Amino acid sequence: FNLNIPQEAPRVKMTNAVCQSYNKSWVVVHYCRLKAYSRFKTSLNINATFLEPANNISLHLKVMKKASGYKPFLFDYTIDACLFMRKRNHPFAKVIWNLIKDVSTANHTCPYGLQMVHDFYNIQVPISLPSGDYLLLMDWIFDGKPQFATNVYFNFVEDL
Repeated sequence: FNLNIPQEAPRVKMTNAVCQSYNKSWVVVHYCRLKAYSRFKTSLNINATFLEPANNISLHLKVMKKASGYKPFLFDYTIDACLFMRKRNHPFAKVIWNLIKDVSTANHTCPYGLQMVHDFYNIQVPISLPSGDYLLLMDWIFDGKPQFATNVYFNFVEDL
């Protein structure tokens, strides 16, 4: 009888988060930080206020992998965020949405006002990635103009 028990399961650990408002008269980022709970568990806390209603929102998503600096890796999409919130019709955006839907106040269609997103710590990545360091770049575009960026650095260790 042979029983193989994996010694290590896949895990994701956020290592840094950087949020930046390009237009402080429209978006104010109050805080964007990681909180460590244990060696392999961190949560991402973001609080941003939209000072004007946002009706026409696009989201540019890009994943980068660290290899002598961060290089483009696999995904680079711009989606209509308002349409996505109505129809959930984009596969990569759906992966990101499934990570935040249970802890986000951004769970309705446009327009958006005061928003707070918090406590991302139990991240399950539903796709297989090679082990390594990654960067998820998210540029939020309102009415065709970039308003703020959310960049999340994370480490992924695959199931061996």
